[in-house]
Amino acid sequence: QVQLVESGGGLVQAGGSLRLSCVASGHSFRFYVMGWFRQAPGKEREFVSSISWSGDWTIVADSVKGRFTISWDNLKTTAYLQMNSLKPEDTAIYYCATALRAAPTALPSEYVHWGQGTQVTVSS
Repeated sequence: QVQLVESGGGLVQAGGSLRLSCVASGHSFRFYVMGWFRQAPGKEREFVSSISWSGDWTIVADSVKGRFTISWDNLKTTAYLQMNSLKPEDTAIYYCATALRAAPTALPSEYVHWGQGTQVTVSS
């Protein structure tokens, strides 16, 4: 059974940092891309960042460019989202998801497995 489990969320002051983790298990994720999305209260789910399985191709939403970085661990079983210079508008539930494709994508419809999410709250 495929499972994605996010962790690392919490409460942080504006300007602070958090690192989210997404542990993938259940089958080999070789040739899958990993993506991070977020959803704030009353808003639609929003793309944040995505990384190819090789790790050498990433895409990042303009709203977080220069502040957030996506990466894999060496075994390609855990993905990370390093979030720096956090702003109150980054407050949301953050989800990781996987898509069976070579290139990273911002399209939620391409992702087949989703985690349960982790809450990130940034205070002003």
